[in-house]
Amino acid sequence: MAESYCLTSESVTEGHPDKICDQVSDALLDYVMQEDPCGRVAVETLVTNGTCLVAGEVTTECYIPVEEIVRKTVRDIGYTRAKYGFDCETIGVLVAIHAQSCDISQGVDIGGAGDQGMMFGYACDETPEYMPLPIMLAHKLARQLAQVRKNDQMDYLRPDGKTQVTVEYEDGKPVAVSKVLIAAQHSPDIGMDELTRDVKEYVIEPIIPWELRCNSMDIKVNCTGRFVMG
Repeated sequence: MAESYCLTSESVTEGHPDKICDQVSDALLDYVMQEDPCGRVAVETLVTNGTCLVAGEVTTECYIPVEEIVRKTVRDIGYTRAKYGFDCETIGVLVAIHAQSCDISQGVDIGGAGDQGMMFGYACDETPEYMPLPIMLAHKLARQLAQVRKNDQMDYLRPDGKTQVTVEYEDGKPVAVSKVLIAAQHSPDIGMDELTRDVKEYVIEPIIPWELRCNSMDIKVNCTGRFVMG
């Protein structure tokens, strides 16, 4: 008898608060690595309405234009209007960065690790990226949401959003996508019927393979209704 089970994964768009923080921290790291390859960066970012806080430890010989980097990153994501509650021109950028502890750096200076971490996971042959199918479909849907916003196919979308995909498996192989959930931030003048129709046509249909669509595939868009403020 075939073993059947479902696996669900989710992803977030570039405008989701978690992803904003990742991109700001990454941009600061990229800047230091470009200007000072021997620099050390351990920064965290927090965002909320109207505010971005960058904190942590940085040891480098270069000057870091933190505020400029933060505003450019937020602008590139698409937060360019104050009515979104968070935009590149009006956010307050708070900086709480200091040098690495001398007690820690004395070990790093002689070749020791600056930090440690534990990760686990696996590669598989379900996708060209060697990642499980549910997470790759969720990532692709999130990227598609950003793409149709930026190319004006769905110009009423705003940057925040989340995707979730459930895939049915039989004997360890994906056989069907049974559920797709999309949360898409939007302008206040768009109706739910139009939003749902456009998400199906411009976001879901180009991404979910035809051979994995089952007749009962459940599609839900903005389950709680209005999503104007992220």
